[in-house]
Amino acid sequence: MSSTTDAEELAWSVARAMFDRDAASQALGMHIVSMGPGQAVLEMTVRPDMVNGHQICHGGMIFTLADSAFAFACNSRDRVAVAAGCSIEFIAPARLGERLVASATEQARSGRSGVYDVRVTNDAAQTVALLRGRSRERDESVRGGAT
Repeated sequence: MSSTTDAEELAWSVARAMFDRDAASQALGMHIVSMGPGQAVLEMTVRPDMVNGHQICHGGMIFTLADSAFAFACNSRDRVAVAAGCSIEFIAPARLGERLVASATEQARSGRSGVYDVRVTNDAAQTVALLRGRSRERDESVRGGAT
């Protein structure tokens, strides 16, 4: 097995362990599409209970999807990482019934700090939102124990 394959297998193992404990992502109907070291793709379909008074997806729901992709990406190497900060730009509305895809990619990682970008797109592959997240790692394994 190549180290890339090992790293991808580790990312999937960590993702399964995290997702099993992630009641928020599960409750919103999120699914993990792909995983790799420093990257994650999650999807979610906009349901009636996710739209706001303008009949578009509530920004908090879009943020949560992007934040979850960020979390899976920055924990993909089996070191517990938490958000140190995030900012989001809403580009276009998401509509009821649309499938949103959040693609998170590591931009930089040094020591215990990381920077990740997340692009949320709709069914037409249009950008709905862009999130930048900063992570901070702890000396713990996601799957259990110290690293």
